[in-house]
Amino acid sequence: MRFNELDINSKLNRKIVELGFYKLTPIQEKCIPDVSIGRDIAGQSKTGSGKTLAFAIPIIDKIRSGNGIQTVVLTPTRELCVQVSQVFRELGLILGLKVTSIFGGVGIEPQIRSLQNSEIVVGTPGRMLDHIRRKTIDFRAMRFLVIDEIDKLFEMGFIDDVEEIISYVPKNRQTLMFSATMQNDLLRIMSKHLKNPLIVKADSYVETSKLKQLYYDIYNKKNKFSLLVHLIRKNNKGMSIVFCSTRSQVDLVARNLKNQGLRACAIHGGMTQKKRLSSLDLLQKQNTDILVATDVAARGLDIKNVTHIYNYDVPKTPKEYIHRVGRTARAGENGNAITLLTKPDHDNFRRVQSNDNLRIDRANMPNFKSIPFIIRRPYSKNKNYR
Repeated sequence: MRFNELDINSKLNRKIVELGFYKLTPIQEKCIPDVSIGRDIAGQSKTGSGKTLAFAIPIIDKIRSGNGIQTVVLTPTRELCVQVSQVFRELGLILGLKVTSIFGGVGIEPQIRSLQNSEIVVGTPGRMLDHIRRKTIDFRAMRFLVIDEIDKLFEMGFIDDVEEIISYVPKNRQTLMFSATMQNDLLRIMSKHLKNPLIVKADSYVETSKLKQLYYDIYNKKNKFSLLVHLIRKNNKGMSIVFCSTRSQVDLVARNLKNQGLRACAIHGGMTQKKRLSSLDLLQKQNTDILVATDVAARGLDIKNVTHIYNYDVPKTPKEYIHRVGRTARAGENGNAITLLTKPDHDNFRRVQSNDNLRIDRANMPNFKSIPFIIRRPYSKNKNYR
């Protein structure tokens, strides 16, 4: 099905096509018509399924400028909050709709002023509760509640905050919940808050036949970064994402990639809000070639033209591995998932390989130049190498 076949506002339809969207993904085909007729949705969708448009399009088509806050979207991370807000802004501007993003780490006063004239609010649970307790957000006109990545909200310990927020919003509303998985705890929450929901399941928009999965067994840990740089320079088409297990590792790898003249940016939960938004801006404008990130910070981000995923640190479970590699090989394009394996990673990698559906082939070690990996230690002017 194509977007121009949808029965929605003609201005909105033209804007969708102008932004380069033509054919609906499976979850969009399943969700948009039913959201439009008022049904609650319990959606299971993985990265790359086109979920944000699946709820943004029918919501924007139904709400009206000047009628107060009609839509609230909860997201687990600031980065996802910013990206979901951007989708609503790009589509809603043509209809005069205003969007406010609310999250911590920045001043609350500008958010309070913006909320007074907004129809759509996208936020993280903590800052949303701040506004509720300050009585700076008015839910009386609210029609739609969207809870995005509810499984991640659960994992991050925000589910009690979500329950508290729901207790303040009107009961006469349409509720949409989306999750990458459908575990028993999540199903209980969904059954508690959804009215006769449509259960929607959509596979990742990833073509496994076009995904090449390799691992390199690196005997000397000192060669890990050197191999990463060699592979990035060899495979220099499209966008690369380098996954690390800790915030400090993200900072170190990103800094060292920049030292090698590569266009890299970093995202993790410990960065200042200014730096996180700066990295998001680079990604959206495609002014960087490499994103270095932790799993949590990268969850849900819509990153275009990803051709290579590098597991600099090996994920602990097959589920985490699948989430990572699901960011490439989308929409008919080829993709590559490369794992850099050193001795401390073997236990995690065995767990990943326990999933019989994964086929990760061993790659031959290439010849590459040794590059120093610079570690800046606090309170010291010395540079240490490994």
